[in-house]
Amino acid sequence: MSTGAGLPAASGTLPGQPVLPVIGRGRGAVRQRQPETTAAGPRRGRKVLRGAVSAVLVAAAFGFALPRFASYRSVWASLQAMTWPYALLIGVTAAASLASYWFGICAVLPSLRLREAAAVNLSSNAVANTLPAGGALGMGVSWAMLSSWGVGTEEYVLYTVVSGIWNVFARLGLPVLALLALLTVSRPDPVLITAAAVGLGLLAAAAAGLGLLLHSERVALRADHVLQHAAAIACRLARRQAPSRITGLLAGFRGRAAGLLAARGWRITVTTAAANLILWLVLLACLRGTGLSQAQVPWQTSLAAYAFVRLLTVLPITPGGLGIIELGLVGVLAAGAGPRASAQVTAAVLLWRAVTYLPPIPLGAAAWLVWRHAPALIHASPGQRWPGKPAPH
Repeated sequence: MSTGAGLPAASGTLPGQPVLPVIGRGRGAVRQRQPETTAAGPRRGRKVLRGAVSAVLVAAAFGFALPRFASYRSVWASLQAMTWPYALLIGVTAAASLASYWFGICAVLPSLRLREAAAVNLSSNAVANTLPAGGALGMGVSWAMLSSWGVGTEEYVLYTVVSGIWNVFARLGLPVLALLALLTVSRPDPVLITAAAVGLGLLAAAAAGLGLLLHSERVALRADHVLQHAAAIACRLARRQAPSRITGLLAGFRGRAAGLLAARGWRITVTTAAANLILWLVLLACLRGTGLSQAQVPWQTSLAAYAFVRLLTVLPITPGGLGIIELGLVGVLAAGAGPRASAQVTAAVLLWRAVTYLPPIPLGAAAWLVWRHAPALIHASPGQRWPGKPAPH
């Protein structure tokens, strides 16, 4: 079986990955590859350092910080006291949260079936939730699967950029929504007001920038020149050859993105908002399931804490925000609920993370194995290019 299954047959590289030319034979060819070999050592060192930092942060969060709020024995006691109707409710909302992302993928890539979107989402999340900087590796997994089903490079880049922008919009807009919700019950915390103001400012700036990029050819051309210059500098620092097709990239993207958003923008917006809100509803169900009432932890407070943590983890430091999200949520929610409810709050947060973070790992591994060994179960259209099968010439 080919180790490059799912990659474009023409080059065997990921989108944007430069291909170094090989000139001559023997020693000449070796000399062409020397810059990449020279840079491999520092890159490997950075990966090891990133992994070590992530491991230290996760260990500190679960081994030192969280037990200061509540012991794991008291957390387990709170979970054992949960009634089965709440356990069922948590399971249903967690399943709905998992599936909501599949509809979002189909909204951006309408050519995909729901089961294909599920396989892509689960497989990429399995990588992102287990490895440091797994987000980039997860993109490679999703590209391998999508390209084997006939999704082209331009379509994949459009999907990645549009879905990424809309997810950032959702994270920036959540603090604003939470602030409005908190105004109905109490005076908001200054930290939330600051987060909402920052989120609103960044959201407005990002939306304005995207609007100008899509509707102004002059802005698109200027941004294209800036992107070309930045790519040249980055490639020079990395000792890599600059991509030859970057000129005009944004101009082409502009036309494709404008067409996609005109036809399916409302679907993308609705599915993105629903995915973020359903994920919060799972947290709310866990809080109620561990016995925390509206008086102890209002839904408005839980939404505010969720929005703050989502904004905090825009830049991934640990795989899936592991350790950082738990500590941030417990700290915010326990401060409002009081010390007596710390065990219940910690139990609710850990349960929420368990039912939303862990399932994609085994499910994603299973989806990847099915795609590699029984692809007809996922994608069975005639004339498809199976994993490892070269494209027809």
